Formats: sequence, C-alpha cells, structure tokens
Amino acid sequence: MRYYIADLHFFHEGMNKSMDCRGFAGVEEMNEAMIEKWNARVRKKDEVVIIGDLSFGSAQETNELVRRLKGKLYLIKGNHDRFVWSKELDGSLFQWIKPYEELSDNRRKVILCHYPVMCYNGQYRLDKDGNPKTYMLHGHTHDTHDQRLLDRFQEITRKTMVTDAQGDVRAIPCNMINCFCMYSDYTPLTLDEWIECDRKRRSAVRAEKEIAAPDEGMV
Repeated sequence: MRYYIADLHFFHEGMNKSMDCRGFAGVEEMNEAMIEKWNARVRKKDEVVIIGDLSFGSAQETNELVRRLKGKLYLIKGNHDRFVWSKELDGSLFQWIKPYEELSDNRRKVILCHYPVMCYNGQYRLDKDGNPKTYMLHGHTHDTHDQRLLDRFQEITRKTMVTDAQGDVRAIPCNMINCFCMYSDYTPLTLDEWIECDRKRRSAVRAEKEIAAPDEGMV
C-alpha cells in the first residue's frame, strides 16, 4: 500500500503557536501524537511519500524520529527540510530524497512536488470514461489564504472551455490536491482517500461560502 502526506513539521513549535494553531501543549506532545497516528495506519512494508516539510529538527533529531516511523519512506524536499543538507543525516532511512518526482499509482500518474504546480505534466489526460489520469499532489500551502486562492484557481480552470486536439470542446482538467496533514488528522492516506478527502473539503468550503454570502434578494 502506498500513502501520501505533507507538512507534518515535526519539532516545529511555531505550528502550535501560529499559522496552523494545532492546539498541542508543546512539540513533544505534537510529535508523539503524529507518530501514533502514523504507526496506527502504516505497516512495515507500506510506502509513504512525504511531500515536504517532514521535520524542523536537526539531522540527529530527524534520524531518531524516522527510525520510529513504520514503512518505507520517500521524501520530496520541502523548504523547511534543512536537515537534508547535514552530513549527520542517515540517508539510508529514506528510499530516496528528491525535489520532484512522477510516479504511477494504480494506472494513474502522480506528480509530486512540495510546491503546487498549476500547469503540471499530463494535466489534460483522461481515461475513456472521462476520469482524470493525472493528479498533482503538493503541500506547502497548509490551510491558509494561499490554499483558498488555489481553490479559486481550480474552480476557474475547471470552468474554462478549450478545443482539444480532436476538435472537441471540453473543460480543462485541474486535479491538484493539498495533502496537508491536518486535512487527514495527521494520518497518511492513499491516493483514492486523498481524492475523497479533497472532495469533501471543497464541498465544505463551498457550503460555508453559501451560508456567509448575503441574500441577493434582500435590499
């Protein structure tokens, strides 16, 4: 089984005090809670692709952390993963560490980058039933105004009609998924689970907008 997750930020106290406001008493409590969630789901032979910002700790701290996490780990480098440049990092703990990768997951292409790629490779590819054959999985934006802008971009893109190579007019596919750890309650998810998680999150955001919008019929 292959799982994905982004922006865990182990050892990063700032995630409790600002930005995410995760609500843990401190770094130790946050670390232990996330390790527990991870290991409750992942088994020894499972693969987990971390889409950036795994750890804010030192290389030694990160070595100790990764040794406690189950599964075969693959790391897409994030802007806070400074430990990857240290000679003290035990690189054997990861299957690979890269800034970008493209993988196959159940006959679908998965584009992996910590930063969202708005025009990604294979974006227009659909199967014979019109389902997406490519997904762009990212992190970095957490649950911020940047993610709201990305949501708007995707809504606009999906409503934009173009003429394809066969002369057919159709909407532009846009399947970017933010694998932010808080969206999955700090639990690594499969691609299909992230697709469903993303669908539910977008539906909830749209519902909130509809409730907050003033009634146009009122003066």
